[in-house]
Amino acid sequence: MAAPAALQRSVVSPAGRHTASLIFLHGSGDTGQGARTWIKQILSQDMVFQHIKVIYPTAPARPYTPMKGAFSTVWFDRYKISNDCPEHIESIDSMCRGLTDLINDEIKNGIAKNRILIGGFSMGGGMAMHLAYRFHQDLAGVFALSSFLNKDSAKNCLALKRNDSVLPELFQCHGTADELVLYSWGEETNKMLKSLGVSTSLHTFPNLNHELSRTEIEKLKTWIVKKLPAEAAKTSE
Repeated sequence: MAAPAALQRSVVSPAGRHTASLIFLHGSGDTGQGARTWIKQILSQDMVFQHIKVIYPTAPARPYTPMKGAFSTVWFDRYKISNDCPEHIESIDSMCRGLTDLINDEIKNGIAKNRILIGGFSMGGGMAMHLAYRFHQDLAGVFALSSFLNKDSAKNCLALKRNDSVLPELFQCHGTADELVLYSWGEETNKMLKSLGVSTSLHTFPNLNHELSRTEIEKLKTWIVKKLPAEAAKTSE
């Protein structure tokens, strides 16, 4: 089988020495550049760090069942937008391989795996949870903004229960007025992963719909720097 093509990406370089990396996965139908621009509009500047490179990859276009099979830039297919149906695990696992290549690119650049964070908005956050908790349990952490896992994902994540290692911490944000990905779906995802041994937090935003807010991104930035602190410069080799 042909290797998946490398994902297109938009990159915000760190202001100083690069010692950690953050991968931000966009929502369905968006692009890496689109997610970067959205955050830039909210913050009035790029989300930039002194030592962390921020990578916004773009999902390849594929037929998307909730859009009657029309092509869309989505990380995986869904049978429907609901937490009460099976996950489209074949398309999820296929994209996990492409995103693993992205993680490996950072490792080849000298970044330790425990200095890499992954997360995203909506479908991007769901993709990040699958990627980290099923395949990359040694990442620094996971964030999921207005995201959910389907109820049957618990059986896909059961391997977590048998793992004695410390799992990546989950940082979740969700608006109570979200009409596309219900707040209760995010809440159930949080409880499910917590029951499997994940250290989780869920930040609730009253009256926020299916969108990002400045307060939310500022909270996320604080958590990112806590998980990926600046490293002291080495005085000698």
